[in-house]
Amino acid sequence: MSLSNPFARRLYLRIWLAVVGGIAVLTLVVGWAWRIAEEQKASNNQPFVPPSREMVLRDAKGDVVFQGPATRQPSEPGENVEFHIESDTGQAFVLQMAPRQPRIGGRPGSGPNQGDAAFWTRPPFGFLWLLGIVGLAVAAGVYPIIRRLTLRLEALQRSVKHFGEGDLSVRVPEQGQDEVADLARQFNAAAERVETLVKSHKSLLANASHELRSPLTRIRMGMELMGGQQPSPTFRAEILRNIAELDQLVDEILLASRLDAREADVGTVETVDLVGLAAEECARVGADLDVGASPDAVDVRGVSKLLRRAIRNLLENARRYSTGEVSVVVHRRQGHAEVRVCDHGPGVPPNQRERIFEPFYRLPGASERAGGVGLGLSLVRSIAGRHSGVVFCEDRPDGASGACFVLRLPVTSSSATP
Repeated sequence: MSLSNPFARRLYLRIWLAVVGGIAVLTLVVGWAWRIAEEQKASNNQPFVPPSREMVLRDAKGDVVFQGPATRQPSEPGENVEFHIESDTGQAFVLQMAPRQPRIGGRPGSGPNQGDAAFWTRPPFGFLWLLGIVGLAVAAGVYPIIRRLTLRLEALQRSVKHFGEGDLSVRVPEQGQDEVADLARQFNAAAERVETLVKSHKSLLANASHELRSPLTRIRMGMELMGGQQPSPTFRAEILRNIAELDQLVDEILLASRLDAREADVGTVETVDLVGLAAEECARVGADLDVGASPDAVDVRGVSKLLRRAIRNLLENARRYSTGEVSVVVHRRQGHAEVRVCDHGPGVPPNQRERIFEPFYRLPGASERAGGVGLGLSLVRSIAGRHSGVVFCEDRPDGASGACFVLRLPVTSSSATP
């Protein structure tokens, strides 16, 4: 960061100077108002001639010595106070009173010695000095608070800079409960999401290149072995199988990329009948659908083509490894819709039941010739996540060999269990 103009580029200086400037303006405004008030007070204290008042002077016996109206004469502050009295007999008297002296321990500046006080302690300057001291104290007190806040912003700025330079593992300390801490948490969540997506795409690209290479190599070898001759039906079928595998791989890679991008349009959300969807897919692969478990329609909100793809992938995975019939059950349970696909295959070891949903992961001993590219179950999990659902693998409930894959989705309110 350039320091050529720190007052324009440093946020903490700008905030601090704004606070100091506000205090300075407040000091000047209050001082100006105080000065105006003092001037008005001084103008109101100018000598004036009050109206006459009746005055009576008595002796020690209580007899009236003289009686008449008394009038105060104009005088300057600090001079003697005079009263002119005219008695009933026509005689004139003058009564002089010395000015009032300040009391010992009295308020400073309350008497005639006020002018002897220091220049900077007399109003309004004394009040300005007091405001100045308070302003300096406030400025010194708010500086560490503002600096601590902007230090967190600078840490966030450095992290964003490093993240933009390619360091996707950078994170910001989440301190406090204010807006800056919330911004740090949001940045960390976004950085985690971006890092996960980038790693996922890198893994997808690396594995896809390997999976694409295998069928392409087989096709190339087949073409070389043909030597320009007419291929046999068996050889032709093998080439078509490899081409279909390539087409499936490309299709699943593109779908996986769209599902990872949350902003991508994957279809229209509508009400989907899982029973009807499962019946169509079961008829396609020859699986058994237990309609007794779901006498009524089981509706969910989602993208029909994605849900169809999820059920199809589960059925194809079960048909690939099953040595017997594949059964499907669709029913409602505890506010959720469940599609349960069970097979009679070798089953899935408990320690592998999470890994099989990873992209391009195959169980140990599985052959590429068995079909599939290792993206089917991964796509099912992504589709379930897009619909706020889950998918998992468990043992068959009857204890027989094989595995059951359960796709659990939230049902719509119209089809919820009463």
